[in-house]
Parts: sequence; C-alpha cells; structure tokens
Amino acid sequence: MLDLITPDWPAPPRVRALATTRGGGHGSGAYDSFNLASHVGDDPLAVAANRQLLRGRLPVAPVWLDQVHGVRCVDVASAGDGAQADAGFARTPAQACAVLTADCLPLLLCDDAGTVVAAAHAGWRGLAAGVVEAAVAALQVPGPRLMAWLGPAIGPAAFEVGDEVRAVFLQQDRGADAAFVPHGTGKWLCDLGALARRRLLRLGVERIHGGGYCTYTQRERFFSYRRDGVTGRMATLVWLEP
Repeated sequence: MLDLITPDWPAPPRVRALATTRGGGHGSGAYDSFNLASHVGDDPLAVAANRQLLRGRLPVAPVWLDQVHGVRCVDVASAGDGAQADAGFARTPAQACAVLTADCLPLLLCDDAGTVVAAAHAGWRGLAAGVVEAAVAALQVPGPRLMAWLGPAIGPAAFEVGDEVRAVFLQQDRGADAAFVPHGTGKWLCDLGALARRRLLRLGVERIHGGGYCTYTQRERFFSYRRDGVTGRMATLVWLEP
C-alpha cells in the first residue's frame, strides 16, 4: 500500500495535491521501494511500475521535468517529458505539475480562485537563483491571492553547509542570517524552509503551510541523497480537477 501525504493547506476544492514517500511500490536495496526517478540508477522496470501506480492516483500522467537546480518554470500543458526546468505550472484542468526530490524542498502554489497551480524544486541553489520568484511570476496572480505548501525536505537540524552557501544568501538578504546556525568552524546548519518562507513573504505570499518533515532523519519514510548518496526520489504533485 502506498504511503502518500496529502498537503494540509486550505486550498480551493478543485486544487488537488499529494506527496509520495518511499513507502509502497516496487524496488529493492537503495531504491526500496517507491522510487519515481529514472536517472538515479534504479531498474527501469521498477521505475515504470511505480509511475504506473502513481498514475492510478492522478487524472493524467504528470510531466517529468529534467531538473537542473535552475529557475525555469514551464507550462506543463505544452511542455513534454524531459523539459529542462525546475518548476511547472498549470491553468488547464487535469494537467499534473510534478517535481522530484530527495532532500531539496518541494514547494506548491495555488491561487484562491483555484484557477492556477504550480510545483517548484527548491534546493539551496534554486532558492538562491530565484526559482520561487520565477514560479510566483509565472502564475500572474498577486502574492496576497496565493498560498503555498512546503513538502518534505532535509530539516534544519541535518542540513550542514559551508560559509560559501551562507554568503550567497546574505548577499541577497541580510535577514537570511536567521536561517543559519553555527555548526563548527566554517560550517552552518541551514533551514531551507525558513529561506523559502522569507522569499515568499517578500512576494506577498503570506499563507504558507506545510514543513515539519525531515527527509534525512526520517529514514524509514523518505529517500535522502545527503544521507545515502545512492537513493531514490519522491514526487510532489499538484493539479486542477476538471
């Protein structure tokens, strides 16, 4: 039986979303058992079987992006599988936006009217480059009329980074210092969720839900690249019902 997370946000009824875990599905070893990524060395037949299981929970097959830690946000109604982007949006019903993660932050957006949705892949590189800003801009809706949900990601007690990562964020926003806690010489614990919230708030998106899941420490439930190196990927998806 699949272990799926239903986002706890007050989205309009026609906005549907879910996040997968590693529970259920097909796979063994490092990919046990619901890996949805085709680029991580898993058995292609197992990945195809897992995607088919997921497909049974969706109105249409999602578009699988070629994620590169960038900022491009594409319309999934016209983008095909393999489109190089780190965010997707949809105004057309039954078009599923999806991002794959295993420590990076998956971020969902929707508007109050239930007319547009988006999913973004927001690791530290993407956050620093502006993927949240790009996704919000693509929706063409004022920030106060949007809400966000933060999915499972590496938690603030587990994500160690160096001085160079902290410096990138402080150059853009001195207040981002609050998202970093000293952790040895030249090392910091980084709160990805806090960094994403700061960027959303600056865009006028004040209703931010989710967070609280740590992919690194919750070994039995989530894949984690930082923890395991060779591992699978989870999907976080959002779509509009017809």
